[in-house]
Amino acid sequence: MKWALLSVWDKTGIVDLAKALVESGMNLLSSGGTGAVLKEAHIPFTEVSAYTGSPEMMGGRLKTLHPKIHGGLLGRRGIDDEVMAEHGIEAIDLLVVNLYPFEMMAAKALPLPDLIEYIDIGGPAMIRAAAKNYHDVAVVTDPSRYGTVIEAVKRGGFTEDERLVLAKMAFARTASYDAAISNHLYSLEGSFPPVYSVQFRNGRTLRYGENPHQQAAVYGESGIADQEPLQGKQMSYNNYLDLNAAVGLLREFDGPAAVIVKHNNPCGVSIGEDIRAAYLSAREVDPQSAYGSVVTLNREVDAALAEDLCGTFVEVVAAPSFSPGALVIMQKKENMRVLVLPAPVQADEVRSIDGGLLVQRTPPHQENWTVVSEREPTEEEMQALRLAWKVCKHTKSNTIIFADQTRTLGIGAGQMSRVDSAKIAIEKAAGPLNGSAVASDAFLPFADTLEVAAKAGATALIQPGGSIRDDEVIAAANKLNIAMVFTGTRYFRH
Repeated sequence: MKWALLSVWDKTGIVDLAKALVESGMNLLSSGGTGAVLKEAHIPFTEVSAYTGSPEMMGGRLKTLHPKIHGGLLGRRGIDDEVMAEHGIEAIDLLVVNLYPFEMMAAKALPLPDLIEYIDIGGPAMIRAAAKNYHDVAVVTDPSRYGTVIEAVKRGGFTEDERLVLAKMAFARTASYDAAISNHLYSLEGSFPPVYSVQFRNGRTLRYGENPHQQAAVYGESGIADQEPLQGKQMSYNNYLDLNAAVGLLREFDGPAAVIVKHNNPCGVSIGEDIRAAYLSAREVDPQSAYGSVVTLNREVDAALAEDLCGTFVEVVAAPSFSPGALVIMQKKENMRVLVLPAPVQADEVRSIDGGLLVQRTPPHQENWTVVSEREPTEEEMQALRLAWKVCKHTKSNTIIFADQTRTLGIGAGQMSRVDSAKIAIEKAAGPLNGSAVASDAFLPFADTLEVAAKAGATALIQPGGSIRDDEVIAAANKLNIAMVFTGTRYFRH
């Protein structure tokens, strides 16, 4: 390895890398800001413009787009040697490039004429040239890889397999960069683009998918997708799905709250004066379903709560933090996965279908709660309605939720008939439903669900409203002395 070209926006680690390259006998090419940093550090290098014989032009827009640069990256050793020698082209063995920070600047909402200047042209062109010619050239786009570069140079160079790995990373980076530019420019129209580009990194293969005969992987560098257990087995495909569902519901609550999820649906939700009381209450909603569940909590887990969690079989438990004593106690359940809750990530919801994707986003919206019955809900009923409605939003449709002021009492989910959901919720209720509140994720097309809920003991009901038979349902509520609230917002969850 004789020549290296260094051209980076992010100067992290570049001086140490350059020193190591020079100490290994390599010649450096550089220019612009990178050259200024090398000069300040007294590291010898050749200016790109001196090497090419062409000055930088157009305020730096044109400097590396030159045959002596791209010929040095693309030239095939043993094939193009003669033409390279004829035109004075040195073979560039190592390219170290990172790009203008378009993504970061786009997040700052710069005016488009200013933002355009952060679209790198020479950088992606050099990266692609070097990656195409990985048989002879190593390309590095990430400062975190500099240590690997130094090790390779000290032992005489990269293996071809190592250069291929670097080439894959390089093409992934240029793909991500172009996608960011495309997505941002299309976003200026304020709607979904005709071409939707998305890329996730940090891919990890999972043991299997929803079932053992299926293959699966998880991708992501933030949020639920990035979480790995502090203890326990590797997260499974289904673990990630259940944890994602549980955390979405948990974030509805500010006070101490516990959410227990099984097969993507909540089976117990409770709030409490403290987090241990909330968990114990949530577990008692449906102890049978809580077996083998995913538990999420929005307060630190202490030793006492850890003992409770170990008292039943829990697949995954996630909380903002765990006391040292709690972690020691939970180690006796060596297969229980213990995770720290991540910060929320705002992103489009993307789901695959045959031949493509469905993309959904939820903009800020305002519900319009209106009491439509003759009787107003009491304060206790209103508290129960608020709780039931939060849970309802995160449960598979059709769903009916019975709740009191602090916890769910019965959950009916995923049924084709809303009446069947109500009957399941009643059947699974751990105790009496007298005085309970009921939530329905979509409007009641008939009064039958209301009548079933009232017969079970419910005294208040919340639903979106909007049916052509709303008047009939309201009349039934008044006849049964049920307090009913319309929200104006539907929460189907398929």
